[in-house]
Amino acid sequence: MHELHISATDKTQQYAELLPQLAALLDGEPNLTANLANTASVLKQTFGWLWVGFYLVEENELVLGPFQGPPACTRIAYGRGVCGQAWQQKTTLVVADVHAHPGHIACSPLSQSEIVVPVFDRHGNVFAVLDADAEQTAVFDERDAAGLGQAAALISRLHNC
Repeated sequence: MHELHISATDKTQQYAELLPQLAALLDGEPNLTANLANTASVLKQTFGWLWVGFYLVEENELVLGPFQGPPACTRIAYGRGVCGQAWQQKTTLVVADVHAHPGHIACSPLSQSEIVVPVFDRHGNVFAVLDADAEQTAVFDERDAAGLGQAAALISRLHNC
């Protein structure tokens, strides 16, 4: 069992405290599913978001992977919704108000804002996306994009994907 110690209240400092602990938690574990599950758990515990988890690329769609939160959409087509768009564009998308975002897929009516970060393999292809949803608008910002980007890069490095 691994216990987190996050004392900061500033988001930048929370990521600074969280990321080394996440790296230590994942270090030495070769199973991708276990590491994705623990990453989702650590992020949900630290930030208290509505939903956080992963979708994995399988052929031409994203398939639900390990997550924390209410039930979610199981499959998302390439280019659809925020997750499919982040995959297609190979870039992090921060959506302040999901109801104003073209093509948003409403997996939960409680979701108001969202961030999606692609997870790349060693060839620069997206093999998963890290998705987080919050119950308030404008929750996510550039600090989350940077911090979650570092978490995604850690997963890529550990699994030599």
